[in-house]
Amino acid sequence: MRSTLTLSAALLAALAATPALAQSGAGQVVKTVQTSAGPVAVSRFADGLERPWGIDFLPDGRALVTEKPGRLRIVARDGTLSAPLGGTPKVLVQGQGGLMDVAVDPQFPQNRTIYLAYAEAGDNGLSGTALGRGTLTDRGIENFQVIFRQSPKMDGGHHYGTRIVFSGDGQIFLTLGERNKLNPAQDRNATLGKVVRLNRDGSPPKDNPFAGEGKVAASVWSYGHRNIEAAAIDPRTGSLWIAEMGPAGGDELNRPEAGKNYGWPLVSWGNHYDGRDIPDPPTRKEFTDAVIHWTPVISPSGMAFYQGSLFPSWQGSALIGGLSARALVRVAIDGTTAKEAERIPLDARIRDVAQGPDGALYVITDASDGAVLRLAPAK
Repeated sequence: MRSTLTLSAALLAALAATPALAQSGAGQVVKTVQTSAGPVAVSRFADGLERPWGIDFLPDGRALVTEKPGRLRIVARDGTLSAPLGGTPKVLVQGQGGLMDVAVDPQFPQNRTIYLAYAEAGDNGLSGTALGRGTLTDRGIENFQVIFRQSPKMDGGHHYGTRIVFSGDGQIFLTLGERNKLNPAQDRNATLGKVVRLNRDGSPPKDNPFAGEGKVAASVWSYGHRNIEAAAIDPRTGSLWIAEMGPAGGDELNRPEAGKNYGWPLVSWGNHYDGRDIPDPPTRKEFTDAVIHWTPVISPSGMAFYQGSLFPSWQGSALIGGLSARALVRVAIDGTTAKEAERIPLDARIRDVAQGPDGALYVITDASDGAVLRLAPAK
């Protein structure tokens, strides 16, 4: 799950009691890749997904997976795929938008709440990212309600973000793209190009850095971002890490801190797509520079910190999905420093990654015939 530090005792007990995901349902090994942890078997765990976007695990070992066209499914422990669940919100499928991330509430055993982030239509052809929550039942999702809407809605179909991450104290970090509009990323009275921090009912915490600047700014945690589709909490420190897409070059790994400005579009390690130069971040000392930047780009989407026992040497590393890299990018992180350690080639556009209760890694592929892949040590 994307919550890390303050899992309830009931949830910890449920995880401990969860049987290992059945390897017999994981499907045939499709390839073996060589890594620093030894040979890794890649198997096709679940098939039949159209543009899957987000994955998160339930305490009983099943996984929730979103499909961009608007469907939410459950993947059983043997890899069986459920029919689409009822009760999902009305989703705008446009450009890069659709049904995007899914996250399980840290207190799911008590409240059975899940969260969905998606593209939502507005008036006059405008749209924006929305976050909602509902109760997962045997019939689907019930009592779904929107708790946050990106402001303002914009035209076009680019840069919706989006990832949902729970902090150690149970609050929500929601990452939001700048809708390919550039300058609003610098405007704290717009939630474009921002990381926002919310209570679980969608309200802004009173200790947010711009709480006194008005209703919109009150939710902002950090700003000056471009398009963030990868985010996770380092369980050792409680720090949020994000990976965001640059323009032509300049993908970034950042550790967003309260009130900090990360410079987009005034600075970047990349250039505009038409070749125009963008000043490098060190030329503007008022902006916080990236911890790592990538040119050529990796197109980061999805991130998980590994804590399992199957890959002991990877414990504490961040695993980042790479769309254009067609790989998992492993980043070794030590406190506030980070360094790319290796790339695990998967020959597919990787949209999201999660650690399963069995300690294996589960990644979803961005394709019309998308799949959930399982990565475990080769026997």
